[in-house]
Parts: sequence; structure tokens; C-alpha cells
Amino acid sequence: MSYYFNTILKNSSFEGAIEKITAALKSEGFGILTEIDVQQTFKKKLDVDFKKYKILGTCNPHFAHKAISAEDKIGVFLPCNIVVEETGNGDIEISAVDPIASMSAVKNEALGELATEVQDKLKKVIENIH
Repeated sequence: MSYYFNTILKNSSFEGAIEKITAALKSEGFGILTEIDVQQTFKKKLDVDFKKYKILGTCNPHFAHKAISAEDKIGVFLPCNIVVEETGNGDIEISAVDPIASMSAVKNEALGELATEVQDKLKKVIENIH
């Protein structure tokens, strides 16, 4: 089982890809809680040049509430992360965590159906980005 699913955007700027994924997430009830600029962090902390790479911590409050109510420590897997990165050939790759892969480590049957619902929504987000 893969732990993520992804898409490649051709002829898109990095900033344009961030805008597209943000809008697609919003259409499925997700918001962005955190944004980690890995390129900037590596430069500042390590003085290392790195490609454009951002980690977006996304959340759908409805699903987060249900998950935490069913399993109070599930917050260690939240928010659902989306990675936006430049590829070597100038394309932009967008990857989303597969919540079934991450939550399968937790032995709580109540999370199975919920993880499937979240997976369906995140897959829809990724599949509908052009």
C-alpha cells in the first residue's frame, strides 16, 4: 500500500499550484492550518539550497472532530499533509497523505470508515487539479 497519492502539474508556476490546491481543498471542506516552507527553512537553518517544497497542513474540521472523538491520540496524525514541490524538469508535483495508510497503525474500527471518507475527498482533490 502506498502512503500517498499525487499528480503532476505541467506548465504551472509553483505559486499557481499552491493557489490551485488551496481552492481544490476548500471545495471539499478542507482549510490550510499550517504552511512549512522547506526551501526557506533549509536555507535559514542549514545554509543549504533546496528546491521549492512546501508542506501544507490541511484539515476538515468535521472529520477532525469525528476522529479525535473516536480516538483522542489520533491528533498525532493530524493535520493531513499535502506536499507541493518542484520536480527536476520544471513540473510541479502535488502529493497527499493517504489517511488509510497513516491511520491503519491505530487499532480502532471506528476510524476505518472515517479514513475512507477522508481518503475519497483527498483523492478527489488531487484528481481534479489541472
